[in-house]
Amino acid sequence: MPTHTFEPTHYHHTLGSHPPALKIAPGDTVITTCVDAGGLDRYLHQVTPRGNPMTGPFFVEGAQVGDTLAVRLEKLRPNRTSGWSGVVLASNVVDPDDVPVLAQARGSQRWLDWEIDLQANTAHLCSPAGPLEGLELPLEPMLGCFGVAPGRGEAISTATSGPHGGNMDYRGFKEGVTVYFPVLVEGALFFLGDGHALQGDGEIAGTGIEISMDVQFSVDLIKGQAIRWPRGENAEYIFTVGNARPLDQCVQHATSEMLRWLTVQYKLDIQSASQLLGQCVRYDLGNIFDPAYTMVCKMPKKVLERL
Repeated sequence: MPTHTFEPTHYHHTLGSHPPALKIAPGDTVITTCVDAGGLDRYLHQVTPRGNPMTGPFFVEGAQVGDTLAVRLEKLRPNRTSGWSGVVLASNVVDPDDVPVLAQARGSQRWLDWEIDLQANTAHLCSPAGPLEGLELPLEPMLGCFGVAPGRGEAISTATSGPHGGNMDYRGFKEGVTVYFPVLVEGALFFLGDGHALQGDGEIAGTGIEISMDVQFSVDLIKGQAIRWPRGENAEYIFTVGNARPLDQCVQHATSEMLRWLTVQYKLDIQSASQLLGQCVRYDLGNIFDPAYTMVCKMPKKVLERL
C-alpha cells in the first residue's frame, strides 16, 4: 500500500468540512508532522496562531456516512529538544477556596520550560532552584487532539471534543493504538495535532508537555458499521470514549458505546454484557479541563477471548 509524505503548510483551529489537504485510500500510510498547541513548529517558529492547530484534513476515498474510520497511530515522535507546560493546576479541578491560591502561585509566569532528550527519551524541568530542581521524567508521547469532521456542516473548535473526537487529551492515545471514528461526512476528513511529550490523567494543569511531533499513521475503513462515539484498542483493552460535560454524561456515553460494542460486534445479550461490564470494566479519565470532559471505558481483551 502507498506511503504518503505530507508536509503541512496550513493548519486549522476547527474540525470541519475544510478542503482536503491530501486524498488517501484505505490501507495507505501517511508520514507527516504537527505543530504544538501554541503553533510552534520543530524549529520553534510561530507558523500559525495558538490553540491546538490541526494538520489535515485527510480525505479517505470511499468513506461514506455510516462507515467507521480506523486510524492506527504507528509512530508519535517529538521532533525538537524543548517543550512547555502550564504552571499551576486548572481552577476547575480544585475546591473553590483554592482558586485564589493558584492565582497567587502563578503570578506573572504563564509557562514552564522543559528540555527534551530525544536520545534518552526523557524530559528535564528547566526551572530555578527549588524542590523539583533536576526533575527528570520518561517521555510518553501522545496526541491530545485528533478526529474527523462532524456532520451537518458543523466546524467545532479544537478546544473541545464530541462524537467526532477532538480535544480529548487521553494519555492512552499513543503509539500502537488503533482508534475508530464515526464517518460523519464523505471522506471522513481526518485531522491531527496537539502533541504531548508527556501528560498525566486529565490534563489537570491545562497542558501536557506541549511539543511538535513527527507522526506516522495508517487508515482503513469498516464499511457499513456505524458507531456513535470514538472507540479504540491496544494490546490489552478495547475501549470507548465519551466526551461531554458534566462528567457523569461522558461516563454514560462511553459506557453505552461499550454496551453497543459488546452486544452488536460480540453478540452478547444485555445481561451478559452487563455482567462483564459490572465486574471487569476499567475507566480512565481523559480531559477534565476543556469545555467537554472525556471518559474512557475499557474492557480487558483477555476476558473477551472466551467469547
